[in-house]
Amino acid sequence: MSGLSKILEQKIPKWREEALSLIHEKGDAVISEATVSHAYAGMRGIKGLICDTSSVSPEKGLIIRGKPLLDIKHILPEEVFFLLISGEMPSKEDLEDLQNQISQNNTVPEYVWDVLRAMPPDSHPMTMLDISILALQGESNFKTKYSEGIRKQDQWKSYLEDGISLIAKIPTLAAGIYRMRYGKGDPIMPDASLDLGANYGYMLGLSDSDERIKELMRLYLTLHCDHEGGNASTFTSLVVSSTLSDVYYSVSAGLNALAGPLHGRANQECLRFVLEIRSHFDSDPTKEELSEFCKNWLKQGKVIPGYGHAVLRCPDPRFIGLMEFGKEYIQDDSIFHIVKVLFEVVPDVLIAQGKAKNPWPNVDAVSGSLLYHFGLTEFNYYTVPFSVSRALGLVAQTVLNRALVLPLIRPKSITAEWIRNSVDPETH
Repeated sequence: MSGLSKILEQKIPKWREEALSLIHEKGDAVISEATVSHAYAGMRGIKGLICDTSSVSPEKGLIIRGKPLLDIKHILPEEVFFLLISGEMPSKEDLEDLQNQISQNNTVPEYVWDVLRAMPPDSHPMTMLDISILALQGESNFKTKYSEGIRKQDQWKSYLEDGISLIAKIPTLAAGIYRMRYGKGDPIMPDASLDLGANYGYMLGLSDSDERIKELMRLYLTLHCDHEGGNASTFTSLVVSSTLSDVYYSVSAGLNALAGPLHGRANQECLRFVLEIRSHFDSDPTKEELSEFCKNWLKQGKVIPGYGHAVLRCPDPRFIGLMEFGKEYIQDDSIFHIVKVLFEVVPDVLIAQGKAKNPWPNVDAVSGSLLYHFGLTEFNYYTVPFSVSRALGLVAQTVLNRALVLPLIRPKSITAEWIRNSVDPETH
């Protein structure tokens, strides 16, 4: 049994007891209210899920297991996965054990590459990633154990085993898809001496004499790993998992949600905006020039991509973490220069024009510029690195939901006629 499994064996009974105690003592307490406006607005803001892996504070941003994100941005993706799922940082021995598990499972079966080679040459990289994950579903240990009649209380063990196997393979898949889809050559096999993030950077096969791409991928995977339980990709994954579909089905479903332009594809739109600015000016624009450009942009009824967030009321700490990386390593990059100056001018422009309750940038405002600098210039690929990272949180949350033996997620829907006939507009 792995170190992570041993820790969970000790903690899960306590977590179950705590959950039952909360249900017994506070089960009738109201934690949120739902209005007609909520029903028509995607249930935004309604408190109706349990998620202990992370929370998002409007004033502080993402918090992982009680730790503000910028306090742990230096840790490896394997460490953040361990933290997400167990609530504690791994010891040296536990980290090595997890890395060994990943190393033993990071090779993709040849039949999956055959499936990808058979796809149309212009397939979207996210479609390729999704299909490759589904192609792996036959490898599911949970599927086999469930058919054998596994106890509900033990389902998390097979879910964890499958989850680690999938987390190990996703960087290999993602890098191989990049190389296949964009004519970069055959997939590069993983290097057993490298950690998860560095291996992803290595397998992309980009020119990287100073190895900064490996550092960027470590940081990128850690920063994007989780974002509460109600974001579109995680919620989708949790719903599918609650039906007792295995990790492969559940993660695949979540990444399909991530592929949408209102979720994981937002960084592409941000980078397009920055590139349009670069083509507009003959040289690096000044703060004054960019301020005027943004004002004129808003006057045309357009939004400034990457600024404003549904929850945050501060600069996204993920944005800050990537900005610090950019300032240290690619300070002279012209595209990054525009991103940096936009951060200096856009909030003031938005505040002055009353365009945003939250004028601060989110992570998408900077992430694309860093990928672009290191040679990932194919926009359609950008949701794939996000997926590699978010898989860490999807697996962690689905394993924990199975550990708590949570039931099928099944909200009640209502009709417009029911609202007209049953809701008194004067009651609140």
